[in-house]
Amino acid sequence: MHSFPAPALSLVTAMAADAAADPARAIAFQGAPGCNGHRAALEYAPCCLPLPCFSFEDALDAVKDGRAARAIIPIENSQHGRVADIHFLLPESGLAIVGEHFLAIHHSLMALAPGPFAAAYSHPQALGQSRHYLRARGIVPMAYADTAGAAALVREMGDPRACAIAPPLAAGLYGLTIVEDNVEDAHDNTTRFVVLSREPLAPAALRAEAGEGVLMTTFVFEVRNVPSALYKALGGFATNGVNMTKLESYQHGASFAATMFFADIVGAPGDPAVDRAFEELAFFCRELRQLGSYRQARARG
Repeated sequence: MHSFPAPALSLVTAMAADAAADPARAIAFQGAPGCNGHRAALEYAPCCLPLPCFSFEDALDAVKDGRAARAIIPIENSQHGRVADIHFLLPESGLAIVGEHFLAIHHSLMALAPGPFAAAYSHPQALGQSRHYLRARGIVPMAYADTAGAAALVREMGDPRACAIAPPLAAGLYGLTIVEDNVEDAHDNTTRFVVLSREPLAPAALRAEAGEGVLMTTFVFEVRNVPSALYKALGGFATNGVNMTKLESYQHGASFAATMFFADIVGAPGDPAVDRAFEELAFFCRELRQLGSYRQARARG
């Protein structure tokens, strides 16, 4: 909490107190009040108690420690790709994915004065999503821990040549003026969040929650270091008609010989086709870990 800029601290303290009084309703998110994680929590569960946390690790720890029932974490953006470190943090957290939420992202440029501006502060993802806008105006991007925290920082600095890129909500919270709305380079800009809990959804609860909807499963795996292992490992999904909607690789350890894969499929364990595909995948893997099954929030394809 002490790492937030001073203008955000009173809000963080009040929201943390509300969450502590009813942790079953609390959803932890990374960032200062007014950030996109805050928005995502309220859209996903309007009656929740949003709990601001300075880092992604802090938000995950809040769930592990019982200070919040769930956390909502951004995992990928339509314009800027996957969120840094998430592929490492989610498996290491020991938490289960129990939901997903897609949030339309619209950034505003806000400041104490109308400009001109020398530097824009924001989360690296937001800066990347607005890079053409900033470059065209000669504004230097300056990375900060989160978008709304950057707005609080600009307020704290008191520098009229500094601005922040953040959700419009942050301007009202921190007494800044919106200079321009929708400064993102692509107006269909969307971030996918995943919702995590200490326990996975039980099969009966999972299907009851999904109703007539479609289920998703997220997992990580490392294939054995033999020729064609990845091709053979993924063959079970093709032969069983299971749709894989996401497959990304990342390095595991410093040897650069062990590659982990992060994947999403349509379906969940208990479906015979999914069970057969996972059985075949496991045969070719050194490690296979399911991170959770949940209701699909948006159709793929």
